[in-house]
Amino acid sequence: MNDIRFAPDELSTLRKHGIVLFADRVIFDAQPPMPAQQIAAVQALCAGPLPEALVALWQQTSGGRLDYDLTLEMNGNIEAISWTELFWDGSDGYHDLQGWIEHEQELAEDAADESGTPWSGKLTHLPFGGFEYTDRIYAVVEPGAEHGHIVAWKKGLPPAWTHALHEDGVTTVATDLHGAFAALHLEEDPLAPAGDYFSGQTLLEYLDDRHQDHGLDLDLMDKLVAFYSRAVLDWRTPLAEATLRHRPALARVALRHAIATDDAALIVQLAAAGVSFEGPVHGSALATDIAVGHGAFATAAALVRAGAPVAADALRNIDGQIAPELTSALLANGAEPNVAAIVKCAACGAPASAHLIADACAQAGIDVPPAFVADRDAMLLELETSLAKMADGKHGHYLGQEGLAERIEHLQTFRL
Repeated sequence: MNDIRFAPDELSTLRKHGIVLFADRVIFDAQPPMPAQQIAAVQALCAGPLPEALVALWQQTSGGRLDYDLTLEMNGNIEAISWTELFWDGSDGYHDLQGWIEHEQELAEDAADESGTPWSGKLTHLPFGGFEYTDRIYAVVEPGAEHGHIVAWKKGLPPAWTHALHEDGVTTVATDLHGAFAALHLEEDPLAPAGDYFSGQTLLEYLDDRHQDHGLDLDLMDKLVAFYSRAVLDWRTPLAEATLRHRPALARVALRHAIATDDAALIVQLAAAGVSFEGPVHGSALATDIAVGHGAFATAAALVRAGAPVAADALRNIDGQIAPELTSALLANGAEPNVAAIVKCAACGAPASAHLIADACAQAGIDVPPAFVADRDAMLLELETSLAKMADGKHGHYLGQEGLAERIEHLQTFRL
């Protein structure tokens, strides 16, 4: 399976279906090769030569789509970078290569004006991929030690986005394009995913359409999926070999899998293997933060028992029927009580946990009753508004009508 090769006629067939293989990764919805004069036009805008690997990519396809995971350390966070697009000229919306180049030129000119230094008119960083306006991938195109490096930029989100990056971040993906493509991976097997949304979903749907409506041979499609699936990260082998603790990035993948599947037994295994639960696992969120927020309560309890750190604001993430035993454990290990968590527990049908947090708030000197009434009424208004909007059949909500009605009833009947 690890040595899957495609014959020239198979590659030609895939090309006809909009599929190109580059640096052991699959590009789909692939555009025609970029004409030499267009490559030369882009080159003329750069401060130094285009990286050879980028030119080689464009000689195969001027752009397309990718469907992989990419996780990088950025501003102290563990950030998921969306590199789903390879920009190309003539595309609409956020995919347009020339549009992003012009955007970068404007930014460079503005920066030069602010600093009072003349701008050379040449780009030092060439944007060639990313996702919409939030994530971008650049090739360094200025002479020097970093020429050819591939750099990721991510837009910071407002403070209301808990655990997200709140300032724009930049970090190096790899020292060249082949290394950057190698960094693209799959955290879950797309043929046996842990959740409803997973990397590989879009590609599999694309291939199914090419098979059903455009005649892509099923055997060739299966071969391509097997080739694509080689990017699945294997944390199970190093876990079995007791070496996973030496590979923190891979250990985080195992940890995220345990949370996604609420596998408390896997947490016990990871702890026994010496895997550290310190530090962020996704964004700035600790493992316990993510487990509580995802309703993976068995995993959260196992993490606390294993000594995983508990953030002071861990209780703000509650969105399910959390057991009082876990709530007590979180409070005993660093979680600070707050009135918003009381309301969340009440709404989720966890009254025992709500009372535990209320008692802890009172012990901390918080005047609970008036604060609770204000927060409860605010949440009731929000839930009732969402439920009313769903009546027209055009608005959705992750809880659905039944779930919203249930939470409203819980809040209305709860008493401190």
